[in-house]
Amino acid sequence: MLERRVNLDGRAATAEVPRITVGGLRMAALDLEATADFMIEATDPDSRIGRPLYLTSANGEVLARCSTEPQTERLFRAADLINADGQPLVAASKLQSWFPLPERVATTDLFHIVARKAEVLGRTFYMFGASEAENAAAVENVQKLYPRLKIVGRSHGYLRGEALRAKVEEINALAPDYLWVALGVPNEQAFVRDFTPHLTNVGVIKTSGGLFNFLSGSRARAPQWMQKFGLEWAWRTLLEPRRLLWRYLTTNPRALYLLLSRNRPIR
Repeated sequence: MLERRVNLDGRAATAEVPRITVGGLRMAALDLEATADFMIEATDPDSRIGRPLYLTSANGEVLARCSTEPQTERLFRAADLINADGQPLVAASKLQSWFPLPERVATTDLFHIVARKAEVLGRTFYMFGASEAENAAAVENVQKLYPRLKIVGRSHGYLRGEALRAKVEEINALAPDYLWVALGVPNEQAFVRDFTPHLTNVGVIKTSGGLFNFLSGSRARAPQWMQKFGLEWAWRTLLEPRRLLWRYLTTNPRALYLLLSRNRPIR
């Protein structure tokens, strides 16, 4: 995909969305409800732009990686809209800007708001990513929560080569309004870059990180007080220390530096 600065269709479609630069990335200054409304509006036939609108999310780890990994940074800068999925980003914006982020837009919360609205309006979902067991359990639970929601298809994310290309063709033929892609950073962003030209019938692609793990019930979210104080990373580290401890030890200090030095409001 083209970077946003030369992506005229994406710029036009998101021109009315206020933004603020936080930690070096331009974030949408929208709350959860407004973000969901934007996603609903984007799938209206009169709002389609001939390709999927690409929404992704950033937290402290993403900021740190974008500052040291040029390819990851390019993938994020190609997004039509970036949501702040991290309470420290919100706190930093409120300390340093006259136009702060209104609240954290966690994909795990956003999904349910969009699902409720989509259920009423007859919008359709496709859920792509995670393992077969996690994906199946997530879809089953979502259908229990929202029995009238139309999920037109699902697939695990462990596909490569011809099998992946065939799955992309299948998704495009099903023409979901929303394609939720949960492959982890930066694989899900690379998926959007590589396959957007082949998904012209899709309305919105939302990268989703570990969303399906929460929807399936295999992973518990941090207590509310930890989310409020930006300590969800600590909760995740307690649950998966061998996988996450070193990651956060190396990215958190850099993220803090970026949050204190690279913030700028945009009118």
